Amino acid sequence: MRDHGGNLDSAAALYGGAVEDWLDLSTGINRVPYPMPPLPARALTALPDAAAEARLLAAARLAFRTEAPMLAVAGAQAAIQLVPRLTPPGRARVLGPTYNEHAASLRAAGWQVEEVGELAALEGADLAVLVNPNNPDGRRHPPEALRALLPRVGRLLVDESFGDPLPDLSLAPEAGVPGLLVLRSFGKFYGLAGLRLGFVLGSAEEVAALARMAGPWAVSGPAIAAGAVALADRDWAETTTARLEAEGPRLDALAARGGWRLAGGAHLFRLYETPDARAAQDRLARARIWSRIFPWSDRLIRLGLPGGEAEWARLDAAFGEGTQ
Repeated sequence: MRDHGGNLDSAAALYGGAVEDWLDLSTGINRVPYPMPPLPARALTALPDAAAEARLLAAARLAFRTEAPMLAVAGAQAAIQLVPRLTPPGRARVLGPTYNEHAASLRAAGWQVEEVGELAALEGADLAVLVNPNNPDGRRHPPEALRALLPRVGRLLVDESFGDPLPDLSLAPEAGVPGLLVLRSFGKFYGLAGLRLGFVLGSAEEVAALARMAGPWAVSGPAIAAGAVALADRDWAETTTARLEAEGPRLDALAARGGWRLAGGAHLFRLYETPDARAAQDRLARARIWSRIFPWSDRLIRLGLPGGEAEWARLDAAFGEGTQ
């Protein structure tokens, strides 16, 4: 398996303790999840039907402020694996460093993949891929810059998995135009990653082609029911966004006390530069706190935001013991 966060079983095997003993800050998943009410029994006992999926898509269009054609899938990752099959393989460029599954899925489908460091370097690609805001450094690209790029590439794929708190950054409202695909994640912002729910937005033709590839019942009944409830709750989304905006600087202050320098981030995670990322991860791990480091950097470490005062206190104590 490629390098990812969330691998608590590996952390526990290396440092000890049960998985339940650990505070997992290695992902960008909201640790204050949506307070899901009980789901109807039918969501578990019956095959998903068209009416339930229509309610989900209506809630998603409300949340993403769009009328674009849309397909629900089993997490944004499912869409990442489908998109390379839309056309015969060609030349793809991925704006990096970023989420590593984009390049991996393209290569597995036979694409020639080049990672580039600047937005302008995506020009000329048959398929251009970027994450906005980017994971792990939080780089943001304004919609007007992406609109300008669109006619200069064969197809533009914009992964907005961390975009819920930044609606003005999103291209979802205009995703129906040919050549533009937008991915959205449900599990990260709503803290319910285990449901495996995401969305791909695009032109009617491309969404229909992706739906044929995904096949029937691509999303589970519980995911459909939960997504329809949570995505329609705009008050919760606004309150959560405000909380995350306030807590980011709080995490930065803790990290600075440990000698870390802010290197980037988004609402759900922060990226820090340290003298030695592996040593910093090791020190937190000895307090049963798991973080994310990267095989391509020996100085960068990423932390998600803690999910409540008990978790903040635990992290504060770990930094108090020194984490450089």
